Amino acid sequence: MKIYDELTARGLIAQVTDEKEIRELIDNGKATFYIGFDPTADSLHVGHFMALCLMKRLQEAGNRPIALLGGGTGMVGDPSGRSDMRQMMTVETIQHNCDCFKKQMSRFIDFSEGKALMVNNADWLLDLNYVDFLREIGPHFSVNRMLTAECYKQRMEKGLSFLEFNYMLMQSYDFYELYQRYGCNMQFGGDDQWSNMLGGTELIRRKLGKDAYAMTITLLLNSEGKKMGKTQSGAVWLDPDKTSPFDFYQYWRNIADADVLKCLRMLTFLPLEQIDEMDKWEGSQLNRAKEILAYELTALVHGTDEAKKAEGAAKALFVSGGKTDDMPTTTVAKADMEAGKDILSLLVETKLVPTRSEARRLVQQGGVSVNDEKVADVYKTFTLADMDEEASLIIRKGKKVYHKVKAE
Repeated sequence: MKIYDELTARGLIAQVTDEKEIRELIDNGKATFYIGFDPTADSLHVGHFMALCLMKRLQEAGNRPIALLGGGTGMVGDPSGRSDMRQMMTVETIQHNCDCFKKQMSRFIDFSEGKALMVNNADWLLDLNYVDFLREIGPHFSVNRMLTAECYKQRMEKGLSFLEFNYMLMQSYDFYELYQRYGCNMQFGGDDQWSNMLGGTELIRRKLGKDAYAMTITLLLNSEGKKMGKTQSGAVWLDPDKTSPFDFYQYWRNIADADVLKCLRMLTFLPLEQIDEMDKWEGSQLNRAKEILAYELTALVHGTDEAKKAEGAAKALFVSGGKTDDMPTTTVAKADMEAGKDILSLLVETKLVPTRSEARRLVQQGGVSVNDEKVADVYKTFTLADMDEEASLIIRKGKKVYHKVKAE
């Protein structure tokens, strides 16, 4: 099976502009394509995971990926899928986030010897002369047509700022610059990016002629990715300091039955024939499919050693009810535990929640247990006397998130 057909069979391709030409380029390793990543945080999350896996698949088929970091567009903010305006970030924060993205992307993409590029659109956007930009790019965009785009429709009711209105022009200009600088002939993006992406394709063809080789593919990246990337307690990050390998494994181990085969096709590199066999699995066999999914994705993000540890810890949890050495652990001073620590402090120090107010809500909603006993009192305090012989106790958030607190 050639790569284009495989992408289709895995459920990745949603829309294309020039299917015959796109298929020809991708199948013969002639595509130089880009995917953009706006640096809105200091870590990628599983919502970006599908895009990274796609870049890896296409690179292995001989194509050249360009990872475009949005150091420039990040200063404006993408209105797509938003009901309000994004919070403005400082230049320093944007640069820090870009640096973090580079490190994480290198686990998926081979940037050696020109096999892939990583560029930042701040290199051309921040030095633009506004009047020159308007004269060169503005005539190629119809305001009436722009306002029909889904990314703007959703914001019109509550108010679309002129700042955000410029985003489509900036993203389109990115493709134009990448085409001229690096021969980028294709762009990929989430299904909510279709209007922005068409703007880039049309800009290249209008300015450089209809023969300009610019094409677009949109994938089920954003609707599925955002759904996958969020849990009730926040995002699932690729940074192990923000989401531990164990919690990352558990996230995929506990996805809904209806999603497991879809995730195996879209996100893993297992042969489709092997995944198709799992379509026949039912009942407890689906749990085995989830274990396979969790292991494969944890190994991809954190390495096989961490995946094996997480798998072992998860199995030990099931057998022992939470007493395992491989569980994420926070160490606290014995003296502090002797004096006593309240449950809200423990939840924040273990990073099970980011703030005391969220910890309070979680306890009040019945979502916290310590050593298998539900905690109902937000003022509940624990001391060394509550710990086991190894001076540890187990906090459980919800039904399936465990964390060990150890006193030393």
